[in-house]
Amino acid sequence: MSPLFSSTEECINEFTTMAESLYARKISHLTHQECFYALASLIAQKAKTQQAAILAHHDAHKVKDVYYFSLEFLIGPLLDNYLLNFGCRDVVKESCEKLGLNLDELVSLEVDPGLGNGGLGRLAACFLDSAAACGIRMHGMGMRYHYGLFRQVIEGGRQVEHMDNWLERGFPWERKRTSDAVLVPFGGHVERHDKDGRFWFTQEDAAYVKAVPYDVPIVGFGGETINNLRLWSAQPAEQNFNLAAFNAGNYAEAMRFRDDVEAISQILYPNDSGEHGRLLRLKQEYLFVCAGIHSILDTFEKEHGSAWDSLPQYVAIHTNDTHPALCGPELMRILVDEKDVEFSDAFEIARACVSYTNHTVMPEALECWPISVFRQLLPRTYMIIDEMDKRFHELINEKCANRQDLLAKTAMLWDDKVRMACVSMVFSHSVNGVSELHTKILERETLNGFYELWPEKFTNKTNGISHRRFLANANPSYAALISNAIGTGWLQDARELAKLSAFEHDAAFLEGFAQSKRINKARLSTYIEHACGVKLDPSMIFDVHVKRFHAYKRQLLSVFKILDIYARLKHHTGLHIEPTAFIFSGKAAQSYTYAKEVIRLINSVADVVNNDPEVSDLIKVAFVPNFAVSNAQYIYPACDISEQISWAGSEASGTSNMKLMMNGAHTLGTRDGANIEIAQLVGEDAIQLFGLNAKEVEDLRASGSYWAWDRYNRDRLRLGRIVDSLTDGSLAHLSGNFESIKDELFTNNDHDLVLADFYSYVEAWKNLTEHYTDAHAWNSEAVHNTAQSGYFSSDRTIREYARDIWHIGS
Repeated sequence: MSPLFSSTEECINEFTTMAESLYARKISHLTHQECFYALASLIAQKAKTQQAAILAHHDAHKVKDVYYFSLEFLIGPLLDNYLLNFGCRDVVKESCEKLGLNLDELVSLEVDPGLGNGGLGRLAACFLDSAAACGIRMHGMGMRYHYGLFRQVIEGGRQVEHMDNWLERGFPWERKRTSDAVLVPFGGHVERHDKDGRFWFTQEDAAYVKAVPYDVPIVGFGGETINNLRLWSAQPAEQNFNLAAFNAGNYAEAMRFRDDVEAISQILYPNDSGEHGRLLRLKQEYLFVCAGIHSILDTFEKEHGSAWDSLPQYVAIHTNDTHPALCGPELMRILVDEKDVEFSDAFEIARACVSYTNHTVMPEALECWPISVFRQLLPRTYMIIDEMDKRFHELINEKCANRQDLLAKTAMLWDDKVRMACVSMVFSHSVNGVSELHTKILERETLNGFYELWPEKFTNKTNGISHRRFLANANPSYAALISNAIGTGWLQDARELAKLSAFEHDAAFLEGFAQSKRINKARLSTYIEHACGVKLDPSMIFDVHVKRFHAYKRQLLSVFKILDIYARLKHHTGLHIEPTAFIFSGKAAQSYTYAKEVIRLINSVADVVNNDPEVSDLIKVAFVPNFAVSNAQYIYPACDISEQISWAGSEASGTSNMKLMMNGAHTLGTRDGANIEIAQLVGEDAIQLFGLNAKEVEDLRASGSYWAWDRYNRDRLRLGRIVDSLTDGSLAHLSGNFESIKDELFTNNDHDLVLADFYSYVEAWKNLTEHYTDAHAWNSEAVHNTAQSGYFSSDRTIREYARDIWHIGS
């Protein structure tokens, strides 16, 4: 590929031309925000031009396309990443300097697109990046949310949700494709048609919504492959403006139809605690599936005609969790009702195309919909699922002696619910877990019924992360040190990070690592002081627990550790610790009261600890609001201790554990998810593991011998005192006591085993931090973590998907 810019002069000319065409003013008269938008628009334009050139050489008869359906794509800011991938960051930086601009400042102005929330969405984004880097034609299919999940603000210690209007200043990377819009039907009734022995169905009196696509280019490293992320927006199919209501002054009624339709793509994860929210969520899931499948088939038909039996040869459809579970039924619906394909053949085609990644080990977390709601909103889709469920029952009758037990585990329609994980299993040829432990639990427990029927469907694909985003972009000082030592080949092939093993005891390299860590900790300290008013000393240990807030991720256990340390320091027990900053970040779902209370607890503990002069030089607590890709790129490089402490058997994989180890953090974790594979790679001496393992958790629950009250009463002076502090007023100054958290511990008998793992956890933390003063050994192990992290590149993961699931390449 030719360079994006042949010289700084060409870059300056094109940059200034773009800026002046957008704003009709000289670039020297523009704001920094306008300069950012002009630069991003220029890079986006060049990406689309390159993409068109690449497609012109695309041989449709030889290449298989993968369509990756996900309700979330947490892509993060794109400018800096695309400059890296195009190999033009240096020339753009020099051009900006000649124009009196600072590229780093412009890059920092890009907002986080509100298209995802947590690990699910970030995994999808990493996969898009890696597929393009590996030359795999993989296209994302998702929703274009007008507003993100929410912008998290902390007021009085509490999470407060504000509107995340991420599109307020425009999104320079997208291009609207009105000509590719799809009409999506909701409701109505189904009529059967029969002619010459062929039958098909139509959905009559349906309410149609227009799904309009917006395309975002996905630039692979080196720029040789540029794929596409297609985001769907809901718009009215017809302009049903109520003029009479408007003229009568009833403006809300006049706009009601448009507002109801546009609500479908207004916000990620509408609050589904009520019926309206659940219905909106189901509409979201069907809209992007229906529109996406139509889009795929339109493309296929233009390139291959109506050779539908060859569809699996050229098209792979991957569903990221159960939100896109309707891909299989929807593909069948279109093939049968619109493309003249026989019903059984349509099912075989759909199953051969569709594959499924499961992201949860907890049966109660698997998505279900009431049959009454589902059938009314999607009547034809329900008919297809119902028919296939009957055929599935017949299959079990033929194959299995334990029929009733197996049906209870595997039926798509059961207990008045449509079970989306079961739909995903029946309508796909492959299911994978996302870590070795997770996949084993799926086979043994969560999806065991399907494993009995189809063990060949199951495979493991341990998660990965974009090392270019989370090391090269996020940690430029360390990335430069690595490249100077081993060359730049690791940017293309993360396995080359293994060459760092030769530098694990190199004094000069370790000093460079230490300097890089100081730079990153100082940068994060500045950010935290600005974001939440807490001043941190960069010489402290930075102990980091950043992820979505959920009970099983056990942020509460982290808090109990801090309260234990605080109490022992206050009571002069002789405890010696290295000065430590405990850094938290993450969002709780709007309706998840318990998780929001834990956030309030963290901020209340911070208020007590940070304002206590007896201990504030030794421990500090900071909660970084509004966790996103952009501020995560400050946090990961600054971390010394990576907290990965979910109870064993609860976390499917995790990806923050990978991002943090790649940046040279020491993992403090349970034997859960991908922590196990990290331990296998780095060796158990280079990771601090603690607590019950998955088998011990299972046995403890099965025995019925665990009682939270016993743990509390056994040590009233230490663990009991921590629990009592939730309600004795000592943490109530900022916003009140925490009765609900204490109630959760005891009424649910400490389901998440916070008390069970407490002593093991605190002891493991103490063992780890005691080695911090041995800078050579600490930094050597940190570099060892980076050297072993190449396995966790999403490039490796996506190659495994391509080879084993999508059957692309060798």
